[in-house]
Amino acid sequence: MLLFVGDDWAEDHHDVELMDASGRRLAKARLPEGVTGITRLHAMIGQWFGDDPADTADIAARVKIGIETDRGPWVQALVAAGYTVYAVNPLQAARYRERLGVSGAKSDTADAHMLADMVRTDSHQLRPVAGDSAEAEAVKVVTRTHKTLIWERTRAGQRLRHALREYFPAALAAFEDLDAADTLELLAKAPDPASAARLSISQISAALKRARRRDIPTKAAAIQAVLRAEHLGQPALVTAAYAVSVRALVALLATLNEQVKTLQGQVEAHFGQHPDAEIILSQPGLGVVLGARVLAEFGDDHDRYASAKARKNYAATSPITRASGKKKTVAARFVHNDRLIDALMTQAFTALTTSPGARAYYDRQRARGTR
Repeated sequence: MLLFVGDDWAEDHHDVELMDASGRRLAKARLPEGVTGITRLHAMIGQWFGDDPADTADIAARVKIGIETDRGPWVQALVAAGYTVYAVNPLQAARYRERLGVSGAKSDTADAHMLADMVRTDSHQLRPVAGDSAEAEAVKVVTRTHKTLIWERTRAGQRLRHALREYFPAALAAFEDLDAADTLELLAKAPDPASAARLSISQISAALKRARRRDIPTKAAAIQAVLRAEHLGQPALVTAAYAVSVRALVALLATLNEQVKTLQGQVEAHFGQHPDAEIILSQPGLGVVLGARVLAEFGDDHDRYASAKARKNYAATSPITRASGKKKTVAARFVHNDRLIDALMTQAFTALTTSPGARAYYDRQRARGTR
């Protein structure tokens, strides 16, 4: 007997439905998140194999589960139990729902039914949850957090730039890198034009020295000259309000700088312990941090990708061809893993500038007319 399970998950509960190979509903329930819920799910599944002499592992192998996520303790518990778990892309689920009906009706129980039916009829089109090692999962956790904080730092820097442009344009002319340590230190001391104009050469030089800048006397004099020049501004009350906002953004950026540095150490440590690290670092354009991101997003389950093309499809580096009659178009893949494609694009650019072999291959492809 084969058993198909649809699991429509929410933060605190799961709507599940059990279905047999003919599409007949066997059972449905709403289960709580956690140990209690997973225990009840095991019991629901087990009762349909009550008289089966097969062992637990053999029974689990006959159970296929569809759920719209590939991570979390619940999914890990399903995989650990030996079930075949398919992480259904929400876009795939939406398209399958349209196959079952065109009314647009939607509910949690209906979604559980849809997911069960989907793994019953289309499991060959779905990708099972990868069996990545704990080491790879640890690399994924720290690299994703590290990259997220870098993105957050960029956003905070853009907010800071926008605020300074509105009331303190001299700061944008004086400081090149708004998230640099010396810039943040000086803006924290003098977040408005009046206080910035009072900064002495010694104060500016001290901040530059702590940030390990070169040619400090020249740079300090240039910064002071810009800050003391006349610029357009805002009324005093508005300037004071902006200064409070800038101090908050400066404090946020300083904290993000500190945590990004701390997490980079964790990324390097976890990646260095992974057995595939040496292989990944042998590729052109990949250093420790970038290599860790590539490992994290591809995973280390060597059976996950059936071919090199399957890996390229997952990475969204292979094009999509649409042909109908005499018309043919080739386009880039729109749906992709943002973190993976970001790492691979950076790798490609780095390889072009550091690897003669990669540069020669790129030039040959361009000469052929490849875009």
